[in-house]
Amino acid sequence: MGIQPDDLKASLDALAARDTAIAAALARAGYPAPRISERGYQTLLRAIVGQQVSVAAAASMWAKLTALVGDPPAPQALIDASDETLRAAGLSRMKAAYARSLAEEVLSGRLDFDALPQDDEEAIAHLTAVKGIGRWTAEIYLLFAEGRPDIWPAGDLAVQIESGVIMGLPGRPTEKKLREMSEAWRPHRGAFAIFTWHHRRATPLVDAQ
Repeated sequence: MGIQPDDLKASLDALAARDTAIAAALARAGYPAPRISERGYQTLLRAIVGQQVSVAAAASMWAKLTALVGDPPAPQALIDASDETLRAAGLSRMKAAYARSLAEEVLSGRLDFDALPQDDEEAIAHLTAVKGIGRWTAEIYLLFAEGRPDIWPAGDLAVQIESGVIMGLPGRPTEKKLREMSEAWRPHRGAFAIFTWHHRRATPLVDAQ
């Protein structure tokens, strides 16, 4: 469900009221559009398919996969698909193994999207227990699909770079440094992450005017 527009705006307003650098960035770039994904298995499967490839390549692979095993690809259909079928969709052997692992976790009930822990770190740990789901993927899922307001993907390169730009740092902060800095932005870190991606796209347009 993602963070809803009114909540996103309210969180950014709260951060801008605390920090003049964030206020200036918000004035430059404006409010971002919400980032909303469907809750559940399909969104995580798309994340696995799209790992380490371009957006265009991921879209092509997803189109081939759905054409071959069904749209959306049901967990059982994915498990039943042959290696050749998944290879024809563009999935490497590793991605095919990760996709099947996710499907098995869902079918067994070990991964229940309606019963993820309320604590963010516990939910991240639950998701990353699935083969092929790393911390970044888990954080992005919880932010975009569940709308958890304080998720902070500090390992994301664009978040690191743009946080440094917004805060006027001389260079890109490390993940550790960014996690330390972000304590001041609780409980609105999810909104700030979404804003960093928006600011990265929007400010060149602002500067060009």
